[in-house]
Amino acid sequence: MSYLIGADCPTQPAGERFRALLARGGILGMPGTHNGQAALQAKAAGFEALYLSGAAMTASMGLPDLGIITVDEACFFVRQVARASFLPVLVDGDTGYGEALNVMNMVRAFEDAGAAAVHIEDQLLPKKCGHLNDKKLADAYDMAAKVAAARRARRHLFIMARTDAAASEGMDGAVARAKLYMDSGADAIFPEALNTAEMFREFARRMPGVPLLANMTEFGRTPFFTEAEFAEMGYRMVIWPVSSLRVANKAQAELFAAIRRDGGTHNQVDRMQTRAELYATIDYAGYEALDASIVSTIVPVAMPQRTG
Repeated sequence: MSYLIGADCPTQPAGERFRALLARGGILGMPGTHNGQAALQAKAAGFEALYLSGAAMTASMGLPDLGIITVDEACFFVRQVARASFLPVLVDGDTGYGEALNVMNMVRAFEDAGAAAVHIEDQLLPKKCGHLNDKKLADAYDMAAKVAAARRARRHLFIMARTDAAASEGMDGAVARAKLYMDSGADAIFPEALNTAEMFREFARRMPGVPLLANMTEFGRTPFFTEAEFAEMGYRMVIWPVSSLRVANKAQAELFAAIRRDGGTHNQVDRMQTRAELYATIDYAGYEALDASIVSTIVPVAMPQRTG
């Protein structure tokens, strides 16, 4: 696979490929992939669609998830994940980066960057992670206007509406909002921060026939459920939004501590992706083959041993 020559590059628009995956039935699992390398690794593990979390994008930039990055900054992440994997990518669109016209601009920008789907949420800025306290909700009709604007602007993008209303307005409020957003043009609903199996089941029961997404984030309000359990509760999609970033960040922190403690990386080598593994993941040889002027790389078999 090579992005440069479009090998294995699908010709069908990303949104249509996302819809085709949902049309197969069952549940579509999408791990969070915060950069192109993570996207390649998730694809190698067998995933057919990916998720790009706003929290992961901002954390990668050393920023909190408060809705402070721009559409162009988000597109930087969308492009690398989409073009590295050639898989359909669902992107976190936060609150749409503004009002109706801003939402329309976001939709076109995300489509141009390679996104297959987007979800926008009914919070007010500064927004917060859906699993935190005291979120401020937008007026339901203002959010519905954003959904309608996204639907009008899209060429193929799958539009998902997220509601954070369960925590403050209860199940009745969350369901009422979800129905309004569907009537306004949403293709699916993402009920955020449900905290019991009974809540997940009730929401699905009250939204018959609507594709629903479940968020299986760690350290939040939702207990651990498996993909199969979400499917049994009536959900068509599940995301693990920040899991890969959490693992990578933990490993990096331990590496840096080890370098300070030991004066080098010599005690951490067995925890590292090898050069050969990295080059295989990014298809280094495939890119070299595109340009005959590049001498083929020979990967060292092992690190040299110290002498003297």
